[in-house]
Amino acid sequence: MSYDRGVQDFHGLKVWQKAHALTLAVYIATSDFPREEQYGLTSQIRRACSSVPANIAEGCGRDGDVEFSRFCRIAMGSACELDYHLLLAKDLKLLKEKEYAALWQSLNELKKMLSSLQRRLKAESLKLIA
Repeated sequence: MSYDRGVQDFHGLKVWQKAHALTLAVYIATSDFPREEQYGLTSQIRRACSSVPANIAEGCGRDGDVEFSRFCRIAMGSACELDYHLLLAKDLKLLKEKEYAALWQSLNELKKMLSSLQRRLKAESLKLIA
């Protein structure tokens, strides 16, 4: 099954929808961070998080599954970066334990979805070679 993506097809991808929803939740969660963190941790968290759906969307606009897979790997890297930044925010008491747990759970589900998508894309590319 090859992923035939057009310019706007990323909207229909469950993994993109999950990443977008997480980004919205992260923006809300970080809105109460101290002002002195605006250009520090707040910015880092928001950039890492928004990078995930942005890379999925960009990969959809590229030519073929190999390129899409590459952008999914970049998205996974950003998700892992976000994982650390959320932990740091919790340890610094910028995120409440309950808030952190909800964001982490959503992020963990997203990482599993990205991993699954990458495996499917790799399997498809191997079928094309064989």
